[in-house]
Amino acid sequence: MSRLGKKPINIPNGVKVEISGENINFTGPKGVVSVKSLPGINFDIKDGNIIISPKNETKQNLMNWGTLWSHSKNAIEGVTVGFSKGLEIEGVGFKVSIEGKNLILKVGFSHLVNFPIPEGISVEVEKNKIKISGINKQQVGHIAASIRKIKKPEPYLGKGIRYEGEVIRRKAGKKAGAATSTK
Repeated sequence: MSRLGKKPINIPNGVKVEISGENINFTGPKGVVSVKSLPGINFDIKDGNIIISPKNETKQNLMNWGTLWSHSKNAIEGVTVGFSKGLEIEGVGFKVSIEGKNLILKVGFSHLVNFPIPEGISVEVEKNKIKISGINKQQVGHIAASIRKIKKPEPYLGKGIRYEGEVIRRKAGKKAGAATSTK
Protein backbone atom coordinates (compact mmCIF):
# COMPACT_ATOMS: atom_id res chain seq x y z
CA MET A 1 0.00 0.00 0.00
CA SER A 2 1.17 3.48 -0.80
CA ARG A 3 1.64 5.64 2.26
CA LEU A 4 2.24 8.73 0.14
CA GLY A 5 -0.71 7.95 -2.11
CA LYS A 6 -3.06 8.31 0.86
CA LYS A 7 -2.05 11.96 1.29
CA PRO A 8 -3.90 14.55 -0.81
CA ILE A 9 -1.76 16.80 -3.01
CA ASN A 10 -2.42 20.51 -2.47
CA ILE A 11 -2.90 22.53 -5.67
CA PRO A 12 -1.13 25.89 -5.12
CA ASN A 13 -2.49 29.21 -6.40
CA GLY A 14 -1.73 29.77 -10.08
CA VAL A 15 -1.73 26.06 -10.96
CA LYS A 16 -4.53 24.66 -13.09
CA VAL A 17 -5.19 20.89 -13.32
CA GLU A 18 -7.21 19.42 -16.21
CA ILE A 19 -8.09 15.81 -16.96
CA SER A 20 -8.29 15.18 -20.70
CA GLY A 21 -8.71 11.56 -21.72
CA GLU A 22 -5.69 9.57 -20.54
CA ASN A 23 -3.59 12.66 -19.76
CA ILE A 24 -3.60 14.97 -16.77
CA ASN A 25 -2.34 18.47 -17.66
CA PHE A 26 -0.76 20.72 -15.05
CA THR A 27 -0.50 24.39 -16.08
CA GLY A 28 1.46 26.89 -14.03
CA PRO A 29 3.65 29.99 -14.29
CA LYS A 30 6.63 28.04 -15.71
CA GLY A 31 4.68 26.07 -18.36
CA VAL A 32 2.62 22.94 -18.94
CA VAL A 33 3.45 19.37 -17.88
CA SER A 34 1.37 16.42 -19.02
CA VAL A 35 1.22 13.22 -16.95
CA LYS A 36 -0.22 10.01 -18.41
CA SER A 37 -2.88 8.47 -16.20
CA LEU A 38 -2.19 4.89 -15.18
CA PRO A 39 -4.77 2.09 -15.39
CA GLY A 40 -6.70 1.11 -12.27
CA ILE A 41 -6.34 4.51 -10.58
CA ASN A 42 -9.00 7.12 -9.72
CA PHE A 43 -7.88 10.75 -10.05
CA ASP A 44 -10.20 13.34 -8.42
CA ILE A 45 -9.95 17.07 -7.72
CA LYS A 46 -11.80 18.22 -4.58
CA ASP A 47 -11.49 21.47 -2.59
CA GLY A 48 -8.15 22.49 -4.12
CA ASN A 49 -6.60 19.07 -3.52
CA ILE A 50 -5.83 16.11 -5.76
CA ILE A 51 -7.00 12.79 -4.36
CA ILE A 52 -5.55 9.67 -5.93
CA SER A 53 -6.90 6.21 -5.06
CA PRO A 54 -6.78 2.70 -6.53
CA LYS A 55 -9.98 1.22 -8.04
CA ASN A 56 -9.23 -2.13 -6.38
CA GLU A 57 -6.34 -3.48 -4.37
CA THR A 58 -4.47 -5.60 -6.90
CA LYS A 59 -0.68 -5.56 -6.71
CA GLN A 60 -0.30 -3.61 -9.99
CA ASN A 61 -2.89 -0.99 -8.99
CA LEU A 62 -1.15 -0.40 -5.66
CA MET A 63 2.16 0.15 -7.49
CA ASN A 64 0.51 2.51 -10.01
CA TRP A 65 -1.11 4.43 -7.13
CA GLY A 66 2.22 5.57 -5.64
CA THR A 67 3.74 6.15 -9.07
CA LEU A 68 0.92 8.43 -10.25
CA TRP A 69 1.02 10.30 -6.92
CA SER A 70 4.77 10.96 -7.35
CA HIS A 71 4.40 12.01 -11.00
CA SER A 72 1.59 14.42 -10.06
CA LYS A 73 3.56 15.90 -7.15
CA ASN A 74 6.62 16.37 -9.40
CA ALA A 75 4.49 17.99 -12.13
CA ILE A 76 3.08 20.54 -9.67
CA GLU A 77 6.58 21.32 -8.35
CA GLY A 78 7.88 21.60 -11.92
CA VAL A 79 5.29 24.13 -13.11
CA THR A 80 5.69 26.27 -9.98
CA VAL A 81 9.40 26.10 -9.04
CA GLY A 82 11.14 23.96 -11.68
CA PHE A 83 14.01 21.49 -11.35
CA SER A 84 17.75 21.87 -11.83
CA LYS A 85 20.84 19.68 -11.80
CA GLY A 86 24.44 20.81 -11.63
CA LEU A 87 27.47 19.24 -13.29
CA GLU A 88 31.16 19.99 -12.75
CA ILE A 89 33.94 19.42 -15.25
CA GLU A 90 37.37 18.61 -13.85
CA GLY A 91 40.53 18.08 -15.85
CA VAL A 92 43.41 19.97 -17.42
CA GLY A 93 42.23 21.55 -20.67
CA PHE A 94 38.61 20.48 -20.19
CA LYS A 95 36.23 23.25 -21.32
CA VAL A 96 32.55 23.71 -22.04
CA SER A 97 30.65 26.38 -24.00
CA ILE A 98 27.26 26.99 -25.60
CA GLU A 99 26.90 27.76 -29.30
CA GLY A 100 23.29 28.32 -30.33
CA LYS A 101 21.26 25.26 -29.33
CA ASN A 102 24.34 23.08 -28.77
CA LEU A 103 26.60 22.39 -25.82
CA ILE A 104 30.23 22.10 -26.99
CA LEU A 105 32.44 19.96 -24.74
CA LYS A 106 36.23 19.67 -24.91
CA VAL A 107 36.93 16.76 -22.57
CA GLY A 108 40.15 15.08 -23.66
CA PHE A 109 39.07 13.53 -26.95
CA SER A 110 40.70 14.27 -30.30
CA HIS A 111 37.51 16.09 -31.31
CA LEU A 112 34.94 18.42 -29.75
CA VAL A 113 31.75 16.78 -28.51
CA ASN A 114 28.58 18.46 -29.75
CA PHE A 115 25.55 17.85 -27.47
CA PRO A 116 22.20 19.24 -28.75
CA ILE A 117 20.05 20.92 -26.09
CA PRO A 118 16.42 19.73 -26.39
CA GLU A 119 13.35 21.98 -26.26
CA GLY A 120 12.09 22.75 -22.75
CA ILE A 121 15.56 22.50 -21.19
CA SER A 122 17.76 25.49 -20.42
CA VAL A 123 21.50 25.10 -19.93
CA GLU A 124 23.80 27.67 -18.34
CA VAL A 125 27.60 27.46 -18.35
CA GLU A 126 29.93 29.23 -15.93
CA LYS A 127 33.63 28.30 -16.10
CA ASN A 128 33.69 24.57 -15.34
CA LYS A 129 30.07 24.25 -14.13
CA ILE A 130 26.97 23.35 -16.12
CA LYS A 131 23.47 24.04 -14.76
CA ILE A 132 20.60 22.17 -16.42
CA SER A 133 17.06 23.32 -15.58
CA GLY A 134 13.52 22.68 -16.77
CA ILE A 135 9.98 21.83 -15.66
CA ASN A 136 10.09 18.06 -16.24
CA LYS A 137 12.09 16.25 -13.53
CA GLN A 138 12.62 13.11 -15.61
CA GLN A 139 13.89 15.06 -18.63
CA VAL A 140 16.28 17.22 -16.55
CA GLY A 141 17.77 14.13 -14.89
CA HIS A 142 18.06 12.29 -18.20
CA ILE A 143 19.90 15.17 -19.91
CA ALA A 144 22.28 15.53 -16.93
CA ALA A 145 23.01 11.78 -17.01
CA SER A 146 23.56 11.88 -20.79
CA ILE A 147 26.09 14.73 -20.48
CA ARG A 148 27.88 12.96 -17.61
CA LYS A 149 28.03 9.77 -19.69
CA ILE A 150 30.17 11.55 -22.32
CA LYS A 151 33.19 11.49 -19.96
CA LYS A 152 32.55 9.79 -16.61
CA PRO A 153 34.94 10.68 -13.80
CA GLU A 154 37.81 8.21 -13.61
CA PRO A 155 39.01 6.92 -10.22
CA TYR A 156 42.76 7.63 -10.49
CA LEU A 157 42.92 11.37 -11.17
CA GLY A 158 39.21 12.24 -10.85
CA LYS A 159 39.07 13.81 -14.33
CA GLY A 160 35.73 13.91 -16.12
CA ILE A 161 32.19 15.21 -15.75
CA ARG A 162 30.48 14.64 -12.41
CA TYR A 163 27.36 15.78 -10.58
CA GLU A 164 27.70 18.78 -8.30
CA GLY A 165 28.73 17.52 -4.87
CA GLU A 166 29.44 13.96 -6.09
CA VAL A 167 32.34 12.33 -4.29
CA ILE A 168 34.64 10.22 -6.46
CA ARG A 169 36.30 7.32 -4.65
CA ARG A 170 39.94 7.55 -5.61
CA LYS A 171 42.20 4.57 -6.18
CA ALA A 172 45.90 4.43 -5.45
CA GLY A 173 48.11 4.43 -8.52
CA LYS A 174 50.94 2.02 -9.38
CA LYS A 175 53.58 3.90 -7.38
CA ALA A 176 51.52 4.01 -4.19
CA GLY A 177 50.57 0.34 -4.50
CA ALA A 178 54.15 -0.77 -5.20
CA ALA A 179 55.59 1.22 -2.30
CA THR A 180 53.30 -0.33 0.29
CA SER A 181 53.57 -3.92 -0.94
CA THR A 182 57.44 -4.10 -0.95
CA LYS A 183 58.93 -6.08 1.89
